[in-house]
Amino acid sequence: MNKTKHQLKDSTTTRKLQNTIVLCSIIFTIGTTIHNFVIINPPLIETMMQMAGVTDPSVEALEFTFGFRIVGCLYIIGNTLGVLALNSRSRILWWIILLVNITQATGPIMIPSSMWTVVNDVYGVLGILPSAITDGGAIILSLVMILSMAKYRTTWAQRPS
Repeated sequence: MNKTKHQLKDSTTTRKLQNTIVLCSIIFTIGTTIHNFVIINPPLIETMMQMAGVTDPSVEALEFTFGFRIVGCLYIIGNTLGVLALNSRSRILWWIILLVNITQATGPIMIPSSMWTVVNDVYGVLGILPSAITDGGAIILSLVMILSMAKYRTTWAQRPS
């Protein structure tokens, strides 16, 4: 059986989608970096652990912060990869960007609610803003990418030539 490889050409949406992904990736990288290294710190996590009734919050806070920052760094790398959309229409890149954004959108569900309480108590709304923009934006970007795939039946809003 002969498989025919179809060539794809850009639609009028392709470049707009690429630019949107790049802009969102830059914003999400900055937001994740701020949340990971400015907002979240061992004393804040220790307060969260105390609220949760942990027996040794100072030790647990260091371990939790370390793990949290590793995950945050993976998202910083993942979001940074989205900048490659400026010049690349690789299918692998598309799926990486989509996966990063779908999983990042689960942040509010995955992060303990006590963290949001402590962040709000310490920093106010400004402390929640980087994560809200990043996680909320990831939901929107994921939906845009999924709707684009549904409409064009391919990645990067391209059409068969």
